[in-house]
Amino acid sequence: MNWQKSLKSKILDSEPLSSHTTFRIGGPAEFFIRPRDIDDLERLLNSVKIYKMSFRVIGAGSNILISDRGLEGVTVSLNSPYFRNIHFRNNRVEVGAGKPLNQFIDNLKNRGLRGAEFLAGIPGTIGGALAMNAGITWKVTSQESGVRSIADLVETVTVMDYNGKIKNLDKKDIRFDYRSSGLSKYIILRCSLKLKKAKKKIIDKRIKEYLKVRKINQDYSHPSAGCVFKNPRGYSAGRLIDLCGLKGRRIGDAAISLKHANFIINLGNARASDVFKLMGLIRRTVKNKFGINLEPEIKIWK
Repeated sequence: MNWQKSLKSKILDSEPLSSHTTFRIGGPAEFFIRPRDIDDLERLLNSVKIYKMSFRVIGAGSNILISDRGLEGVTVSLNSPYFRNIHFRNNRVEVGAGKPLNQFIDNLKNRGLRGAEFLAGIPGTIGGALAMNAGITWKVTSQESGVRSIADLVETVTVMDYNGKIKNLDKKDIRFDYRSSGLSKYIILRCSLKLKKAKKKIIDKRIKEYLKVRKINQDYSHPSAGCVFKNPRGYSAGRLIDLCGLKGRRIGDAAISLKHANFIINLGNARASDVFKLMGLIRRTVKNKFGINLEPEIKIWK
């Protein structure tokens, strides 16, 4: 195969994907590539198309469970400097898909821009947050509660289709929903978000409030992929799992968190197969007890 000849970026063979997921689980990628820029990404897509290879894009790997066998074809990470660029224009910001959310929140705070503080503590990238419509549903203060998501801030999203064509999508053209969007058929390149001006100390206070909420409610003691199942309408998935008495249940080194029943944690050497079995146990038990089908929130790559 000479499909690699036109690419500027380094290509890693048999790269362990466990090093690229927050779960610390996943077999090797046949080929792992970080394109330098859009032109390099377009050349890569052309090569993949010619040689009929499978193709996936991974962000921070914070919402993914990857098979122990790994992935065939090409796995792409958009974390080169080009895809982490950020530009400000008054109260608007244009930011690359590879920008880590924690860095993004700090950048906004330093510029005196508020509105995205609810993303604090999410271990992902802008691209992943857009793809999953990341947000928060907990009560933060006595005055503030409800649902916030990144869709609230979006003006436009720039994407590339799998033929290498770049498109600018307005928010009205994107099907944002609870923990999902209509962006899965594209490669997300960057987005434009609208925020509001505020004093840094006010923004910093709000960031700390959101981080406190996440620390109280979520389990950071071991690697995980965050919430495993979506909340069914009118219910909390974690509460349903808890009422089934499944907290602490373990298969191999995968265990249901004692702190948050919708978290499966990696106690050290968990395999994807352990997590799959535990997810199956959860779904069957909740279905038998409550008649409710739990839908995975995490993406499963096999």
